[in-house]
Amino acid sequence: MRQCRPVKQIRLDRHRGWGRFLQRRKKHMDTFRQLLTRLGVLAAHPVAFLLVAAYGVLWLALDRESFGWHAFAVLATWGMTLFIQRAEHRDTQAIHAKLDELIQAQVKARNHLIHIDDEEPEDIERLRSGSPSTPTDRSSR
Repeated sequence: MRQCRPVKQIRLDRHRGWGRFLQRRKKHMDTFRQLLTRLGVLAAHPVAFLLVAAYGVLWLALDRESFGWHAFAVLATWGMTLFIQRAEHRDTQAIHAKLDELIQAQVKARNHLIHIDDEEPEDIERLRSGSPSTPTDRSSR
């Protein structure tokens, strides 16, 4: 005969399982966010333009019949997306360089946010809004 566990124990087991699920989900989301950040940086690299151009040349060479307005629109969209990403990345890097210079020049500047640019956008927004949960310290990793 099977022994029944008390209801309270069953609820605790479910709660522990839920916590493990949330920890795994958070780990997967963090990995996904880091992947998207790296992909955004790679999209701003000049090699990305060469990849789009090579894709267009291969499309034209391998399937000339389907290379029409649709293909041109696709390649133009990808090209403009890369131009916009590159401009945004350049502007962000310039702002960071200017802020780093200002922080170094200011004697009373606090440096506890020195590595904030390594954090995820959600963590930065949470920090800016004054939420009690702060981003993790990446220097300890």
